[in-house]
Amino acid sequence: MTRERRDGLTMLLLGGLVFIMLGAVLENAVPVSLTDFRALYYPARCLLQHHDPYKTRDVEHVYEAEGHTPDTAATRQIATQNVYPPTSFIMSIPFALLPWGPAHLLWLLLIFASVLLASILIWDLGAEYAPILSGFMIGFLLANSEVLAMTGNAAGIAISLCCIAVWCFFRERFVRAGILCLAVSLAVKPHDAGLVWLYFLLAGGVYRRRAWQVLLVMIALTLSSILWIWLVSPHWMQEMHTNLLAYSLPGGTNDPSASAMGPEGVIDLQSATSFFWSDPRIYNLASYLICAPLLLAWALAAFRSRFSQARAWLALAAFRSRFSQARAWLALAAIAALSMLPVYHRQYDAKLLLLAVPACGLLWARGGRARWFALGLTAMGLVTTGDFFWTTALGIARNPSLRATGVLWQSLMIALRFSVPVILLAMSIFYVWVFARQCAKPITGQDAF
Repeated sequence: MTRERRDGLTMLLLGGLVFIMLGAVLENAVPVSLTDFRALYYPARCLLQHHDPYKTRDVEHVYEAEGHTPDTAATRQIATQNVYPPTSFIMSIPFALLPWGPAHLLWLLLIFASVLLASILIWDLGAEYAPILSGFMIGFLLANSEVLAMTGNAAGIAISLCCIAVWCFFRERFVRAGILCLAVSLAVKPHDAGLVWLYFLLAGGVYRRRAWQVLLVMIALTLSSILWIWLVSPHWMQEMHTNLLAYSLPGGTNDPSASAMGPEGVIDLQSATSFFWSDPRIYNLASYLICAPLLLAWALAAFRSRFSQARAWLALAAFRSRFSQARAWLALAAIAALSMLPVYHRQYDAKLLLLAVPACGLLWARGGRARWFALGLTAMGLVTTGDFFWTTALGIARNPSLRATGVLWQSLMIALRFSVPVILLAMSIFYVWVFARQCAKPITGQDAF
């Protein structure tokens, strides 16, 4: 191992140490631990008792039977109003077989282990271009991920599995494990892993075969749970839709509207467009219209970047060479940021930006003006979606003396509302533009960086 790689790995591990230590301390310090894990655990416990996991009253009976009646209304809503798809039960059922004590400890350990492993593997890929920069960025991301340990949100595991799968496919090692990882990630958090899977489908060649294999494995894994849900909850679609609406009501936990003054941690584009239009039909449509051209340009570039037989002399198989992997990283960086914008996402979902680090390292190694745009936008994306930024922002927002200033407080709230979605949008535009430009040119040695 070279000195640069050793230094980069040291930075990553230091960030990982902060993540584990602070995460463990804060998980024990909060009044209610792993609130988001409860959203998976108790509906699964309800299903094991052959009751409807999408009917709030049924889940409440299970929740109360285990002695959680003193909890707050917000915690009770998270634990009993299930918004996860039936496919997610492949991950929650094994934990629901255990009592809460060992189940939540194992879940926390799985978050720590999966996030750290995914970070090391993505650094291994980014270290080919800029080992120190990649190590610093990933270490910073890890040191700002304590909310995953405090809440136990499934994004920590689902995104980690997605990143592990990317490494397996690129390195062509443990491919079967990679297929399984991406299948589980897609089943639990389709709005996080869905566009990554779509990239492999569009890329063609061996990657398209991997995408179809992932889909088949996911269907095989989740078919039994879907049938089980249909038996105990024939109206689960309507019930799940009702639960989603309950969270999105004006002033609700997931309401992005301006009247709510910005829900904590919501980073999708609706948190910005709702400032101008209070009607969900309008601000949702505005977000879709902004994101649709970017997604279309990205999809066309991804389809265009696939290898053809005429270019087979450049590589022994599709996407095995450094030429194609350079373009693949640009594509994944674009989609990591773009995935956050059109539909509901919170700050912990932005850990998917881990996939943007190798692309940033690639452009940094190439030099030119693009390196500074890549560094600045990627760094701002990691900072503004990090836990320290949100902790500081929420502390400012809740300061009574600042609230009394009126215009100053409102100006700060507007800045907080727009900061993350605007930066993610700029990051998406930049990486889509670079990716599309690269795909429009013939492959040269410059792509091998």
